[in-house]
Amino acid sequence: MGSIFSAIGRGINAIISAIAGVLMTIVGAITTVIVTIFDVILDILCCRCGSRRSGSRYARRRRGRRGAAAY
Repeated sequence: MGSIFSAIGRGINAIISAIAGVLMTIVGAITTVIVTIFDVILDILCCRCGSRRSGSRYARRRRGRRGAAAY
């Protein structure tokens, strides 16, 4: 009799774990979308486009490497 209850408990645990996994995935996706929207809004308000900002990042890295290579 104990094995039957144990099997039922494991089944319920598996179902609850699956539901929790789905909910965590949904919350993660919603959070990513909200953060992306705020990032775009802040980029527009700060007058920095994504391509310009990433270009300046790469330019800084390249300059640092060139400076190190010149020494």
